[in-house]
Amino acid sequence: MNLYQKLKKDVRFEEGLKSCMNCGVCTAICPAAEFYDYDPRMLVATVQSKNEEKIEDLLKSETIWYCGECMSCKTRCPRGNTPGLIIMALRNVSQELGFFTESEKGRQQLAIKRVIGENIFNKGYCVLPENLIPELHPEQGPVWEWIFENKTEVYARVGANLHGDGPGALRKIPQESIEEIRKIFEVTGGSERLEKIEQFSQSKAEEMGFGGKSDNLQDYITYIYTTNNGQHSRNL
Repeated sequence: MNLYQKLKKDVRFEEGLKSCMNCGVCTAICPAAEFYDYDPRMLVATVQSKNEEKIEDLLKSETIWYCGECMSCKTRCPRGNTPGLIIMALRNVSQELGFFTESEKGRQQLAIKRVIGENIFNKGYCVLPENLIPELHPEQGPVWEWIFENKTEVYARVGANLHGDGPGALRKIPQESIEEIRKIFEVTGGSERLEKIEQFSQSKAEEMGFGGKSDNLQDYITYIYTTNNGQHSRNL
């Protein structure tokens, strides 16, 4: 298995890495680098080295999950590189091979799959108001807690059509549209990728001592969603 060649098959990698001279402009402009222990310049240098061991370490690391995909790097690179696209390709391989389960931030892919992925499949939306449970999102504050508890009335007052038939924001998406979305996922390999995230996460959960399939990994999901080892931030 040649990891570099796997990356090269991804059009995002081909578009994102042209001729990096390691100047560091991407790191200087990167919002994530300001807060996380993250350096897109070093990430690109690692990939350019074609060192298989270092690339595998990268695929198993926290590093590739810090990028917010804002693409500030694309706007400033003097050579036209886009580290954000390289990150997408790295994440793709990490998910394909199950390496994402080796890092704290990577393991959170299961929570994202269970919420956003299944929302798209079943509701036609990425995120819905009922996903932002106040107990799990204390950063939303007391105003959101009140909105959450009174969402039917609140959204009606602002003209939304929460889970209703017909037009309007947050409306119920017709089943034929949901089926079309699912077909797109099937054709593009998205469905297979979501299944792999489930399978690799199941194995990791068992390895870490969490319950089997009978509990639907809920304890594991709560753990990966709420655990923080405190080692992600950059030392200021």
